[in-house]
Amino acid sequence: MRIALDAMGGDFAPGPNVVGAFEAVERNPKLEILLVGDRARLEEEIAKAGALPSSVRIVESEGVVGMEEKPTVALREKPNCSIARCWQLMAAGDADAVVSAGNTGAVVAAGLRTRLFLKGVKRPGIAVRMPTVKGSCVLIDVGANPAARAEHLAQYGLMGAVFARELLSIKSPRVGLLNIGSEEGKGTDLYRETHALLVNSPIKNQYIGNVEGRDVYHGDVDVIICEGFVGNVVLKVSEGMAEFVLKSVGSALMKDLDTERDLAMKSLSRLTEQFHYQESGGAPLLGIDGICIICHGSSDHRSIRNALKMATEIDNRHINSQIMELLSHQAL
Repeated sequence: MRIALDAMGGDFAPGPNVVGAFEAVERNPKLEILLVGDRARLEEEIAKAGALPSSVRIVESEGVVGMEEKPTVALREKPNCSIARCWQLMAAGDADAVVSAGNTGAVVAAGLRTRLFLKGVKRPGIAVRMPTVKGSCVLIDVGANPAARAEHLAQYGLMGAVFARELLSIKSPRVGLLNIGSEEGKGTDLYRETHALLVNSPIKNQYIGNVEGRDVYHGDVDVIICEGFVGNVVLKVSEGMAEFVLKSVGSALMKDLDTERDLAMKSLSRLTEQFHYQESGGAPLLGIDGICIICHGSSDHRSIRNALKMATEIDNRHINSQIMELLSHQAL
């Protein structure tokens, strides 16, 4: 498998990206990585990390989209920037996947410009793994499509169900539509239209109806559907709340503990890892003809390594072919 890694993307790039790539190919000899970025800067980081593995090579690009830049404007002014070159490589068949910790809007926008959609997909969506009291669930979409239509949301349900079954090992994922109430008929026309599509979809037996925000962490729903604007808010609030609770609980515990302090710290560390983006690596942009993993801007080498691993897992599990098979039975 050949992956185009946006080596210039991320708050601390390109250092963590180079190290993460080296660690990934060391663990998976069948993997080939294209480091896309500024050759001079990449060679500096490679010199720090050690000898360049034979399965890693540099692909030059021109410029990078900054985190604060407007994606559409930046991509127009920098048509051969690192993230654009990654998508170009995948569109040309020179890469099987794209991984980036850069500007999320630019990653999605560059992908939309290539029109690399799976057959039948209306709009791709970003799927994230969320911790629950019973394990994990999938939240889709968290930012790719803030102005979703009913047919987009219904397809997110199908794509999320495949992702949950194959990567979270949930045999028959329960799918819910994030709404302001669990009763049928709640919400705007968008939600009522989406509900009507889902009750007649290929996953109708897995669709449990509307769910509320408080249901995200209960573990009674495995795939939660929402438009990108709402999903991104849920994700960011969850990240902030997890950090707040863990710090508050940790601080209170440490004041009251003495002999069991080390044991408590280990327990808190394990709990923190459930919420840490570095463990999963990134979030897949589902619905594209290829594979794209979007990483957190603050990704370190471990996160990049895990994102590259996730790309190979999606390929090995044949996620895209299963999505297309499911979509072929849906009339939208």
